[in-house]
Amino acid sequence: MFIFLLSSCTLSLTAMAEEAGMFVVHQTIGSVLCCKCGIPMAPNAANMCVKCLRSEVDITEGLQKHVIVIHCPECDRYLQPPRTWIKAQLESKELLTFCVKRLKNLNKVRLVHAEFIWTEPHSKRIKVKLRVQKEVLNGAVLEQAYTVEYVVQEQMCESCSRVQANPDQWVAAVQLRQHVSHRRTFFYLEQLILRHDAVAQALRIKQMDHGIDFYFGNRSHAVKFVEFLAKVAPVRSRHDKQLVSHDLKSNNYNYKYTFSVEICPICREDLICLPPKVAVSLGNLGPLVICTKVSNSIALLDPFTLRHCFLDPDQYWRASFKSLLSSRQLVEYIILDLEIVSSEVNIGGSKYTLADAQVARVSDFGKNDTIFSIRTHLGHLLNPGDYALGYDLYGANSNDIELDKYKGLVLPDAILIKKSYEEKRQRRRGKPRSWKLKSLNMEVDDNVRARVEEDKRNSEYEQFLRDLEENPDMRFNMSLYRNKEYQPSELASVTDGEDFPSVPLDELFADLDLSEEEDGGDSMRE
Repeated sequence: MFIFLLSSCTLSLTAMAEEAGMFVVHQTIGSVLCCKCGIPMAPNAANMCVKCLRSEVDITEGLQKHVIVIHCPECDRYLQPPRTWIKAQLESKELLTFCVKRLKNLNKVRLVHAEFIWTEPHSKRIKVKLRVQKEVLNGAVLEQAYTVEYVVQEQMCESCSRVQANPDQWVAAVQLRQHVSHRRTFFYLEQLILRHDAVAQALRIKQMDHGIDFYFGNRSHAVKFVEFLAKVAPVRSRHDKQLVSHDLKSNNYNYKYTFSVEICPICREDLICLPPKVAVSLGNLGPLVICTKVSNSIALLDPFTLRHCFLDPDQYWRASFKSLLSSRQLVEYIILDLEIVSSEVNIGGSKYTLADAQVARVSDFGKNDTIFSIRTHLGHLLNPGDYALGYDLYGANSNDIELDKYKGLVLPDAILIKKSYEEKRQRRRGKPRSWKLKSLNMEVDDNVRARVEEDKRNSEYEQFLRDLEENPDMRFNMSLYRNKEYQPSELASVTDGEDFPSVPLDELFADLDLSEEEDGGDSMRE
């Protein structure tokens, strides 16, 4: 049918040309006999069919068919001679590029296509199918496919060999510290480090008192990690080095480098009394302010006027200050009455509304009738009958030097910080969450374990998980995974209520780490 349509189309074109008085040359493509086997074929420069041409000429002659590659089983990297190690997963683009570059004399032909041939992952063999072209007899271009087999030999790289010989043979150490009474900041940083894989080159991670120590086999890895910390937290750092050995003949020096990184002691939800000089430099802000967010800068909010500012690390360390009260000193209040004072304001992605409220401490119920009239910035969240956590300045015995500098300053009776869901959490106590977090494989110092009670650490971690449920901004740069042990219940969803904070399912990742069975996986906290 196709031939008939083609001929009819050709006849019509010829007729049109003859009608126009044009001379038409009829051209036909003939066929010739192959000089080897004698079958009819389309003419080419070699006068041979494809089968005979391949039998006479092998364009893959002289190309490598077997190659040996060196693989480090510890860090999962391949050796690119002479001393470069490349990290690549099986059947990845990086590994395919590495394999093709290892072939010699490949520039004599034209590479058209390359792909992997599946092999057993434990066979120590990698097969790549290549399709190449080359000009052969009398200008004819021949295309041919062949397979290259790569034999994987296990050999540890220099850094892994040094670690296996002596785990304490590190070159650079990063000592991360924060002088506060809790570890909430380190829980947060741990998730950021896991999300960005910032300590993939760490030889060892050790949990210390008031911080964590990271050990690296290269100074550049430690410098890169310190730069990462400066992007996610307000820190200051200093470094030192110690001479280990000196070769007089080659004039080579071996040092051990130590980086001391200190995180500012200001944490989210802390109540701060700004020093007079700092308050003046910030436009007479405060002096009582609340820390609403800590990243590479510190966000401060005046809860009585909704004025706010952002402090970068340089501004803070020039005139450092401490918190007046921390989140461990929060007291639970009940809202008796609430009256909105101003409209809703959006500050840094968070909404605030000024309101006048009458509150009472939950601990005073049945003991006295003390009621406090205060102003709060949580008017958009609170309603009469709700519970809230705040700082009790009425019963607190503050001994702060910066607070004494403000003569005639009248302190409010209470400052509310956030809405409390403790009553609703009592209903689901003991039930697993629908999500979980991964944690770093850290060694715990025996001295820390002796001084710090396990119950305290568990309660701080539980509070950190609650903060993640209540604050979507904290979950933005974290990876939360689905908990396989969680079984949803219809009765639980009814009793919890619609306003109970939880993590949506669309924010969770499926835990599909295929290396867990081989490498032991990452330890999980639930």
